[in-house]
Amino acid sequence: MSTLTLGQDPHGTPSAPGDDSSTGSAPAPGGAVRNRGRDRGPRRPRWATGLLIGGVLATIAVFLVPLYWLFSSALKPHQQIYTWPLRWIPEALTLENFTQAWNSAPFDRFFLNSIITTSVGTALELTLAILCAYAFVFVEFRFKKVAFVLIVGSLMLPGHVTLIVNYITVANLGWLNSYAGIILPGIASAFAMFLLFQYMRTIDKDILQAAEIDGAGHLRRMVTIVVPLSSPMILTATLIVMIGKWNEYVWPLIVTSTADMRTLPIGLLFLRSQEGYSNWGVIMAGAVFVSLPMLILFFLAQKRIIGGLAAGAMK
Repeated sequence: MSTLTLGQDPHGTPSAPGDDSSTGSAPAPGGAVRNRGRDRGPRRPRWATGLLIGGVLATIAVFLVPLYWLFSSALKPHQQIYTWPLRWIPEALTLENFTQAWNSAPFDRFFLNSIITTSVGTALELTLAILCAYAFVFVEFRFKKVAFVLIVGSLMLPGHVTLIVNYITVANLGWLNSYAGIILPGIASAFAMFLLFQYMRTIDKDILQAAEIDGAGHLRRMVTIVVPLSSPMILTATLIVMIGKWNEYVWPLIVTSTADMRTLPIGLLFLRSQEGYSNWGVIMAGAVFVSLPMLILFFLAQKRIIGGLAAGAMK
């Protein structure tokens, strides 16, 4: 009597490596192999999938169509902007609108003012936010919870509530129409502090206690341990604060009175007053001057912004 060895059929023929007869998988009717993996959940109905895709496309259109119209109108000749029906694809491209906008308003000075106020204001605001968040997480002092609740509670107040008080304070200090008057009232940010506070809470305090035993003070622990570990959220907060300061309009409009101290958003209003409501190609070119730097920054750093916020939420 002959014995069957593993991997052979009754006739002695070796089984193929992928043969289902050797793995014990029962073939389904019709020769198909039954899937023993994890069963998938119920499929979404086709009408629900269609609604989802339509909603996504509509959302994309709401955001992208105005941007496309802005940039295309800035590159169109004057007569093509007012044609009907609308011409979505320009027949000819021109840079005349940008040249005229640059010559009609001192955009070189507007750019300089925006760069100074945005960079210095962001650096000061993030420095204060890091110091404040570190104190609330790693330093014990009296009334810490009360102070934290008051600072976070300030997020519920609209920014326009403090305009009059800030203006009177800046006027009494003699900072009207100056960089100090534009920058200093906005360097205390409860939003950036709260983001960093939530992230610093996830840092293991044993690391800081070991550094304290080695003789490191609060400043050294913050600079050498906490700040490097919190760098993803610091970068996210920096980008959010920078975009907000670049686009700030109301406060610089109130605290400045001459064109040489205006920032870019106010410079766009100045350009509109120069050109009126008829030369929209030039006004669109000025809007491109204002929005393009932050659009480039956002598209280059959007993964870091979303990643930092998601990391803070998950932790």
